[in-house]
Amino acid sequence: MFLNVLKSKIHRVKVTQAELNYVGSITIDEDLMDAAGLLENEQVHIVNNNNGERLITYVIKGERGSGIICLNGAAARRAQVGDIVIIIAYGLMTPEEAGTHKPTVIFPDENNRLVKG
Repeated sequence: MFLNVLKSKIHRVKVTQAELNYVGSITIDEDLMDAAGLLENEQVHIVNNNNGERLITYVIKGERGSGIICLNGAAARRAQVGDIVIIIAYGLMTPEEAGTHKPTVIFPDENNRLVKG
């Protein structure tokens, strides 16, 4: 049996763009992707703190250091620029793996940049 367990999370980033006329996905600053352990094309869940919307999509690499968080395609209808979202990735693990797993959770600043410290 496998359990679907929190793998990583980017907690409370600001949507910087919403591009309706684009093939669906979410574009994420590559620095944030690396810090959270997200891979390009990986499935993620997006939770919008402003309106309660939830959606599932996949990751596209954004320019490193740009702070970009852009909802693309139909997902652009689920958020407005300035909304605060949480980006969540899950992984399948055995109960033994899940029992010792520590998810990666990052807390970027108000400009979607990694906090040094």
